[in-house]
Amino acid sequence: MRKLKFHEQKLLKKTNFLEYDKGKGHREGLVTQRYRIVERDDYKKYNGICLMVQKQVNIIKQMDPRDPFRIEMTGMLLDKLYNMGVISTKSSLVKCENLSVSSFCRRRLATVMTRIKMA
Repeated sequence: MRKLKFHEQKLLKKTNFLEYDKGKGHREGLVTQRYRIVERDDYKKYNGICLMVQKQVNIIKQMDPRDPFRIEMTGMLLDKLYNMGVISTKSSLVKCENLSVSSFCRRRLATVMTRIKMA
């Protein structure tokens, strides 16, 4: 590499290229490529749904464990996510807390048909 000029060296003084932080935007690219999501809006919608579910789980977890409303809401949330095929078991709220965009993408029609080799 050539020696940097003075003004280039001055601009790049605070940048460390050996330990460059890559950021966390790579996850979106991996998911869209793996599940062949065409539009970025679909990823954003799935991510929004995941965040809403996680907020709901946090609200439910703050309630008293013996509260009948908490028990009812936990059951309803687990049933809905299990029936959608997003979680594998209806065991506890921990499954809902670790929900990701990939779990929604696995249930898309195109992905399911590819997995069972119909497409």
